[in-house]
Amino acid sequence: MTTTYRNYIGGEWVEAASGRTFEDLNPANKEDLLGRFPRSDAADVDRAVEAAREAFKSWRLYPAPRRAEIVFRAGELLLKRKEELARLMVREMGKVLKEARGDVQEGIDTAYYMAGEGRRLFGHHVPCELPSKFGVAMRVPVGVVAAITPWNFPLAIPTWKLLPAIVCGNTVVFKPAEDTPLMAHAFVEILIEAGLPPGVVNLVHGYGEEAGAALVRHPGVNLVSFTGSSETGREIARVSAETYKKVSLEMGGKNAILVMDDAALDLAVEGAIWGGFGTSGQRCTAASRVIVHDAVLKGFTQAFVDRAKGLRLGSGLEETTDVGPVINETQLRRIHEYTEIGRKEGARVLLGGEIATEGELRRGFFYRPTIFGEVDPGMRIAREEIFGPSVSVLRARSLEEAVEICNNTNYGLSSAIYTRDIDRAFRAIQDIATGVTYVNASTIGAEIQFPFGGVRQTGNGHREGGWTVLDIMTEWKTVYIDYSGRLQKAQIDV
Repeated sequence: MTTTYRNYIGGEWVEAASGRTFEDLNPANKEDLLGRFPRSDAADVDRAVEAAREAFKSWRLYPAPRRAEIVFRAGELLLKRKEELARLMVREMGKVLKEARGDVQEGIDTAYYMAGEGRRLFGHHVPCELPSKFGVAMRVPVGVVAAITPWNFPLAIPTWKLLPAIVCGNTVVFKPAEDTPLMAHAFVEILIEAGLPPGVVNLVHGYGEEAGAALVRHPGVNLVSFTGSSETGREIARVSAETYKKVSLEMGGKNAILVMDDAALDLAVEGAIWGGFGTSGQRCTAASRVIVHDAVLKGFTQAFVDRAKGLRLGSGLEETTDVGPVINETQLRRIHEYTEIGRKEGARVLLGGEIATEGELRRGFFYRPTIFGEVDPGMRIAREEIFGPSVSVLRARSLEEAVEICNNTNYGLSSAIYTRDIDRAFRAIQDIATGVTYVNASTIGAEIQFPFGGVRQTGNGHREGGWTVLDIMTEWKTVYIDYSGRLQKAQIDV
């Protein structure tokens, strides 16, 4: 019997006001129905925001170390259930089991890191220019946070947003992607078990154009934290400006690995395989471009194709699987459309380029790992985010040309360079315009204690992750205390 799940609002599990639901399917097996979830709309969002605003009145006064203890307990529960959650993630989202375990571990790491911030949340004491006067800048919570999360990291990214928000004293309305509602449900259950009071986190399922749009427009929301496409992020920024909301956007990427003529080619090939085909290429940091020095282009490309030929498609729960399905049929068709675009543009398909339909693969959304050669930097496949297992190999005749090609995109999230020349490495670090740069490693694998985000159409200047997330989840309040017993005028009585 299929389970029907509910929203979590004000400490109660409730159906959508309309009574409508949607289905959650296993992308590796379309016949595997994981559950039905509320198809929420503005009425449900209204109720959730009201619950969050009411809870904020008391939660903001709850001592930060006590808030952090709840987050720490949530981390302990995530650790205890790591394998269970990872297997559930594979079934719902499709990534292979070892990657799903890494996704859960990132949530655990975030919980422990943010729990420590509950006894810091540092402000600044700065000397005043007048005698007998004290000044301090302190952090205060923003209010109600709308956390809108994607499906590709269905536990890690929600922890990036919810746990800092909670520790900082905010309350949350959480709208997860409609492709991964079950992982969101499991995460909220863990927060409840850890002792989170009613109304502090409210879970509203549904589609972006219905529940998500209503949440962004709601005047009771103070901050929108969004991870997803650049097109959606731009619309969120526009709508949020009308009601003066804070907005944190982490959006698309068209990331590149630069392979120089002095690179360790075997290592570079492994980095390109992991960057291009890990999570079936469904990462904002995926290495969808490999820019190779002309002197080693032929040897690298052949080794890259040969290595990719051995990748095995299948269910992520099978130990022999290297590449799982893509998330849904819409994305499967989109990836193939880009393959046809590449062919029409004159690129050469060196590997893959087709939907996999044989045997058990026909039951899911599988696309063969695809490599394009003879790619010009101006081609759409080299400029637009495909978000699938599709990699373009481009030629460069120098480091300077490789950097120019790398930067010639609307995005600027992650980059990598393979070289054994320290001077080249530092010039690349200096000149590549991305928020994250790796040397002799692939474009994926960020650690939670560092800022994460990018430039241009990848983000709007904020960085979630690390200490910088506190600047998103709090406002600065400056306090002056004058104990001189007389009126003192700053910039005048000096």
